[in-house]
Amino acid sequence: MRFRDKFQFVRENMKKNKTRVFMTILATAMGCAFLIVLASVGFGIHKSIIEEITQGRLTTEIDIHGKVNGSTSYMTDEDVAFFEGIDGVKAVTTHKRVENETTYSIGDYTGFGETMVVDYEAEKASNFELEEGRLPEAANEVVVGYNFPGNLRDPDQEISEEDQQLTMEEIEKKYGYPESLLGKTLTLTVPQTIDGERQEGTFEVTVVGVAKKPTREWMMDMRVLISEEKLNEIEEFTGTALGRFIDPMMSEEEIEQLKQTTESHYNEVNVYADSAGAVKSISEEIKEAGYYTYSIADELDQVDLFFAVVKIGLILVGTIAVIIASIGIYNTMSMAVTERTQDIGIMKAIGGHPKMIKQIFLIESTYIGLMGALFGVITSYIISIAVNKLLPMVITNVLEIGAGETITFSYIPTSLTVICVAISLLVAMISGLKPAVKATKIDVIKALRRDI
Repeated sequence: MRFRDKFQFVRENMKKNKTRVFMTILATAMGCAFLIVLASVGFGIHKSIIEEITQGRLTTEIDIHGKVNGSTSYMTDEDVAFFEGIDGVKAVTTHKRVENETTYSIGDYTGFGETMVVDYEAEKASNFELEEGRLPEAANEVVVGYNFPGNLRDPDQEISEEDQQLTMEEIEKKYGYPESLLGKTLTLTVPQTIDGERQEGTFEVTVVGVAKKPTREWMMDMRVLISEEKLNEIEEFTGTALGRFIDPMMSEEEIEQLKQTTESHYNEVNVYADSAGAVKSISEEIKEAGYYTYSIADELDQVDLFFAVVKIGLILVGTIAVIIASIGIYNTMSMAVTERTQDIGIMKAIGGHPKMIKQIFLIESTYIGLMGALFGVITSYIISIAVNKLLPMVITNVLEIGAGETITFSYIPTSLTVICVAISLLVAMISGLKPAVKATKIDVIKALRRDI
């Protein structure tokens, strides 16, 4: 008997008990849908967290935080050369920070800024982007952070009590420098203790570029990126490395330490890989060389491990619903065997092999499981779409917050669908196995006499 004939035979028999078969398929569909929707919550939250972690961050970036056995966190040119020599490294960026209180002013507006020296060639290779303007070409040219203009305030203009309720961005627009800083000259002021008295050195810098806006609303970019030549001018005035401030209460030994040269010392060093896939191997090689490293890949590994356990747990819980639905399949198949006793006897009498009879009933139970899984998948996708559309609206209206809009509450990847369908089919086949075996053991004589 060909498979096609067996399948046709199964369908004809199922049509005789449409209601019972329909209810069995419905129960299987509900169990499969519950399994998929429950597991999709874990996949959805995992997806949201991954998107939140990676938003605005380069997956190819590796932060270096000093040496394991180093006495200082500073990196040197020797360290940078080592990083650049690693296979798969695209660029290495270095940052020197002016370790003093740096104030910038233009007209009546004054504000603090994080003053840093960067290598623009390396920055370009690491995909550093500008919101407007260009990169510096002269020693007195600088690039400012996106939020820096809003940090320049008129000391005589205080923020009103009513405006205290405004967002930081709204306050910056209302009270910050009102015009574009491109092409404007800023006065950089650096304090220092000279001959026991506090004095201030002033340096002129011209803004030629504004860094790209941070991708996250809560991030504030207040940096001012100056040239190495400008840093040398600051160090010449302060008499200390990186423009460090001398406290009058410091000892001579402490002051001498502040004066130690840091010509090739960097506060921050970041390594950029050619691709996200190369990050792990590069990071491991750097760690083996005795450096502290951090990359987004490390964070993602921890998140993936946690949610792998969560997903497995949810799938196991959801499988219970499918197992409960399998009881219905078992009952349906047992009744089918009882009702078709005479048919089974006839098949055996005309030479039907027990293996063929067993296959017929297994095909029927698998067919019920497949139909249930199919309807369950369709239902689960409808529920998933509805949850992602309606739940954020409920959260926004009830809790009066918009956080729900950024969260994926339910996500059904193809892998989840395949796993759940496979579980449903496996459970359906197991449920029909015992009735199928029972059918092969029916006595022909008794079957034809309808004694069973």
